[in-house]
Amino acid sequence: MLQQTQVKTVIPYFLNFINRFPTLQDFAGADLQTVLKMWEGLGYYARARNFHKAADIVVKDMEGIIPDDFQTFIKLPGVGDYIGAAVQSIAFGHPFAVVDGNVKRVLARIHRVDAPVNKPGSHRQFKILADLHLDENDPGTFNQAMMELGALICSPKNPRCPSCPVSEFCKVFLSDTADQFPRRIEPKKIPVFHIAAGIVRKNGKLLITRRKLNGLLGGLWEFPGGKVEKGEEASSACIREIKEETSIIVETDAYLTTIHHAYTHFKIRMDIFYCRYISGRIHLNGPIDHKWIRLTDIDRFAFPKANLKFIPLIQKI
Repeated sequence: MLQQTQVKTVIPYFLNFINRFPTLQDFAGADLQTVLKMWEGLGYYARARNFHKAADIVVKDMEGIIPDDFQTFIKLPGVGDYIGAAVQSIAFGHPFAVVDGNVKRVLARIHRVDAPVNKPGSHRQFKILADLHLDENDPGTFNQAMMELGALICSPKNPRCPSCPVSEFCKVFLSDTADQFPRRIEPKKIPVFHIAAGIVRKNGKLLITRRKLNGLLGGLWEFPGGKVEKGEEASSACIREIKEETSIIVETDAYLTTIHHAYTHFKIRMDIFYCRYISGRIHLNGPIDHKWIRLTDIDRFAFPKANLKFIPLIQKI
C-alpha cells in the first residue's frame, strides 16, 4: 500500500484490512469486489487486484507460506524489485537494499549525484550506492531507516540538515548545496481531459457500469460517460457516450456539478448531469457489467474517487 502513498493515509485502511481479513486465507478467499470496496479512495487499484491474486497463489500453490526466496517472491503478481527488497529484508532479514524516492533523495544528497532521480536510466546508479551502504547484518532496520530519513529529515524541500544523523558525511550539506539536489528532469505538462458523466434514472433506480478488470480503475463501478470531443457540448457528449457504452437513449434533465480530479499522469474536469432514460436495452461496449440500483444501496459498490466526490450530491428520486 505504501509505495507513493503517505503513512498517515494508509493507517486507517490497514487497520480496516486487518480487522476484515485477519489471515491471508481470509483475504485470498474474499470476493474481489469486497477487496476493492475496502480499498476505495486509496487509488492505485491495480495494487489491490495484484495483492488479491498474489494471496490466492500463496494460499493455493504455496501452502499459505509467503516465499522467503527473492526470485520466487518477485514472480508473484504486483511484486517488483522495490517490494521484493522491502519484504525480503524486513520480514526475513535478507540483504537486499530498498531503492525508492526517499532513498534516492538521501543518496543523491550524500554523494552529490548529478544523475536525475526521476530518469529511469539513473536507477542502476542509485541501486549500486544503496547496495554499497546496506548493513547486511540488519538490512531490514537499515532499509526502514533510509526510507524514514528521506521522509522525515531529508525532505524534498527545506531538508532538516542540522537534525540529520549523517550530515557530517553529506556532500551537499558540507558544500551548502542541499537546495540544488536531487537533480530532476522537468516533467511534461500534465494534460487535462474534459469528461461528461450521467446519472441515468429509471423507475426509481440509477444505472452504474463496471470497468474492465485490467487497466486504470479496473473492476470499479462508475456512472457512465466519457471524453468530451473538441467543439462538443458536455451535455451532448454525455448522451453520446452513454449510448456508445450501453446502447440506450437518454436525455439530460439537469446539470448537477463539475468536479476536478488528478491522477498520476493526467487530470480530469468532469461535468455531471442528471439523465432520463428514454428507450433501448442495455448492450455493453467497454464496461463488463451493469446494474440498476437504488441510491440507498450505493455504498455496497466500490467507485473511483472522482465519482465519490459527487455521489453525496445526488438527490433521492
